[in-house]
Amino acid sequence: MSSRPPSAPPRLVGYEYEKLLGSGGFADVFLYRQARPQRRVAIKVLLSTVLDESVRHQFDSEANVMAQMSTHPSIVTIHQAEVSGDHRPYIVMEYCSRPNYGVRFRKERITVAEALRVGVQIAGAVETAHRAGILHRDIKPANILVTDYNRPALTDFGISIAAGQGRDVEDSQGMSIPWSPPEFFSDPPRADVRSDVFSLAASVYSLLAGRTPFERRGQRNTATDLIQRIVGEPLPPLDRPDIPPELNRALSIAMAKDPAGRYDTALAFGRALQQVELSLSLPVTQMDVLDEWGAAGHAYGEEDDELVEHTRIRKVATVDPETGTAPGGRRPDPYAGVAPALEADPSPAAPGWSGASAPSAPSAADSPESTMLRPAGTASRTTGQEPSPSAAPEAEPATPRTPAWPFVTLAAVLVIVLGVGATLAVRHFFVEEPEEIAASEVNAPVAQEDPPGAPRSLELHVLAPEEGTESTGRVQVTWELPENFTQEDHFIVQWDDMPPNYEQYAQPREVHGRNSVVVEIPPQLEDRCVSVRTVNPNGQASEPEEVCLDAQ
Repeated sequence: MSSRPPSAPPRLVGYEYEKLLGSGGFADVFLYRQARPQRRVAIKVLLSTVLDESVRHQFDSEANVMAQMSTHPSIVTIHQAEVSGDHRPYIVMEYCSRPNYGVRFRKERITVAEALRVGVQIAGAVETAHRAGILHRDIKPANILVTDYNRPALTDFGISIAAGQGRDVEDSQGMSIPWSPPEFFSDPPRADVRSDVFSLAASVYSLLAGRTPFERRGQRNTATDLIQRIVGEPLPPLDRPDIPPELNRALSIAMAKDPAGRYDTALAFGRALQQVELSLSLPVTQMDVLDEWGAAGHAYGEEDDELVEHTRIRKVATVDPETGTAPGGRRPDPYAGVAPALEADPSPAAPGWSGASAPSAPSAADSPESTMLRPAGTASRTTGQEPSPSAAPEAEPATPRTPAWPFVTLAAVLVIVLGVGATLAVRHFFVEEPEEIAASEVNAPVAQEDPPGAPRSLELHVLAPEEGTESTGRVQVTWELPENFTQEDHFIVQWDDMPPNYEQYAQPREVHGRNSVVVEIPPQLEDRCVSVRTVNPNGQASEPEEVCLDAQ
């Protein structure tokens, strides 16, 4: 978030302003609701104070590049680019509502599986841009947004250049130092596809480390310090216990000081991450590449392996990631890991064969049963024929057999009686009675946690006064932290007692990690007061502290 106050959102036909999403050096990003078709969109608006033609040219180039690339599933979609009524260029983009990875990697522990998945998918986006002749030059976690379908999407091609201009990079305006490769700081600075590979690997490193690659906890981390470490110090390996050696090796290759030692393409780096997924027995992430070269072999040569099945190169080959089937290939049994694979030709005796579809039954002459020797007197029962009088002796009278089930039942009853008796005897003579376990009170009262302290010394500072009814003003709300404030606590800021048609001003604002916020002033009201409350992770809130605008 920029330290300057945000600009006023422009009035755009067909769009209704909702809120500010973020601010950068030369532009603000606002959330609007589009009327037709109805959807929420993010609109990036260039500041009216920017008169530098090179910046305006970069802004226009970003719209053109992202429009060309936005069909890729891991690049943010561009809907429209226009100029507002107050002569500010703007870009209408897909709204990604989830927190971007620049916010997430500082606040939460990202799993190895997720970091690998993001790296592979963004590698496909970067490879697609490179094949179209575009270098991004500003790949970092904050530029990896997350769509509503939980898919990473690359954005902010504001300082991208044509790949052929990499050896004539005159300005480094807008680049992000912690993720920049060493050649950006040479004299003169240089850039090629391997520079984007370095920045992508540095972003994956940050997701896993919770910090930038050359940041040192407890030490000074100024821009000068970071540049010196990027240029001259080796990459420290990730020390998490769940990081395999293969991943540390892939990152060290991708972030080599000399570009000649890195992976030649983003596709090659994505393949290395897929190989790590295989070594960890993780599902291999699909990588999508739009081929502008006309041949997949340009990317990975002839010695194809199973990772080729997880790369979709449009216009050349499409492989189903679920079945792993390549064109013309044999589909493997998807359940081979659960049960042994079935034979290609089922046995005629297998269950389920019946009627005309079943193989014909073997004849009696072919059956082994037809040659089986039988005792005398059984032939007539088996074949239905009377035995020859000369061949068969007279049958002896059958002796009645006593049924066996009464003896089996009696034996079972005796076993049960003996087992029960032995168990009772052992418990009575050898096992001591267990001591009674003290019971705890079910409804015992639980000590309630003290609510957080209220913020102190609220003040309002008018940043942009109201100008009649044409535009709203802005005010900065500041306060001092309460005495028992912790890093897990946050603040709720809102205007109090707003009329029914002022819903957008009555919405509470959550503020994390800061003690100030800029809000718009509700227009044409006499009593305008702001309240601030402290809220802890358990949802307990302090008493609200209030300050009024007219009292300033």
